[in-house]
Amino acid sequence: MNIAKRNIKENAIVVAAESVFAKVGFKNAKMEDIAQEAGITKVTLYSYFQSKENLYMAITYKALQSLNDSYYQTLDDNKSNSGLEGVVALISTFMTFGESNYLYSEALLDYFGLVRSTALGKDEAKLTDAIKESIYYMKLQDIHNLPFKLTVKEIQRGIADGSIHPDVDPMFHTLNGWMMSIGYVKVISSSGTSTMPLFNVSLPDLKAYNLKIARTMLKENKI
Repeated sequence: MNIAKRNIKENAIVVAAESVFAKVGFKNAKMEDIAQEAGITKVTLYSYFQSKENLYMAITYKALQSLNDSYYQTLDDNKSNSGLEGVVALISTFMTFGESNYLYSEALLDYFGLVRSTALGKDEAKLTDAIKESIYYMKLQDIHNLPFKLTVKEIQRGIADGSIHPDVDPMFHTLNGWMMSIGYVKVISSSGTSTMPLFNVSLPDLKAYNLKIARTMLKENKI
């Protein structure tokens, strides 16, 4: 089978896996269920993906590619605006990504948790054999810093154009914005389709408040 046909087949399997994982979660998902969803035999499934972990890494890779594409689009949309507006737009982009992609958000949070707990993947004793052998895990390592690098660069642009306080530490505030966004995404994930998740707090209001805090911190270097 040529590469193009194999890629089409792999993508179809990943889409099927997304459906199964979204319904029952990673832990409860079975390879035979994924094979059935994809309309193939279990043997065929294993010829493409040797483990459930590799499939989850494939979904995670797809999620990160999608997020990176969204970041690039946001940067392009805001290239004529100030750096401050661009950074706030990036934070909003990640929050919006979490609102519309529950599975992708969970996959990314799981992956970054794995990276953190394994000393950026260097502590291989904490990695399963399936993860070590996953080509998608390798691919993820090549691009997982991109959202941070793009945000840092946009903060630096804001400092240069005067819209962001000169004493702002680009990486510190990038990580702080990421933490704020992750907190919001976790609330989203636990809320399902409800717009009033916890204690009757409006999600749009919560999102707007987080963005207001980020804007103030970047502009004044204080809350």
